[in-house]
Amino acid sequence: MSTFERFAKQYPQGTMIFSEYEPGNTFYLIQSGRVRISKIVGEFEKAIDILKPGELFGEMAILEAAPRSASAIALDDCVLLEFNKENFELIMSSNPQIALTLLRTLVKRIRDQRRRFRILKIKDIHARIGDVFMMLNEGSAARFSEDERREFSITTNDVAHWAGVSPEKARLIINQFVKQNKMAIFGNKIVVTNIHDLERFISTRQRET
Repeated sequence: MSTFERFAKQYPQGTMIFSEYEPGNTFYLIQSGRVRISKIVGEFEKAIDILKPGELFGEMAILEAAPRSASAIALDDCVLLEFNKENFELIMSSNPQIALTLLRTLVKRIRDQRRRFRILKIKDIHARIGDVFMMLNEGSAARFSEDERREFSITTNDVAHWAGVSPEKARLIINQFVKQNKMAIFGNKIVVTNIHDLERFISTRQRET
């Protein structure tokens, strides 16, 4: 990505990169540092993702000319490559390989973002926490396995970010799942004992709300 160093911008820790609902005409590729993506859900601001180097965000401003659908803040001192409509079109025309890579990333980001927003719309917190694991399973080759057990290399803090709840709340609910033999925790791994039973549990909780 050295060709695009002229697009690099630095954002100190805590800097608001952009806010939800404001107009936008740029998107970003993270070179260093982490960026938190959050969204207003009801009366509260919920963290929906923590992005790391190599990941894109803000792409909807280019693709749909729409206001920002979420807010972005620098969790660390960050270096971001900033692209707008003009230089994006330049990249597309002058370097097809990079353009293809960017487009593939954009498509994946859009799909993942919409899936995560679906989680936040679930009112029942137990079902919302469970649906985080369903989302992770959808992106795993293990989903095609006959084995119903699933192992995820994540922490309760990761689950909290995706579910838009506090780490304490996520930990409480996951511990309830553990007591019900739906899950088990091993260090930085969480095991779902039966992914199909969890899916049925989520469906039942959603019908009851």
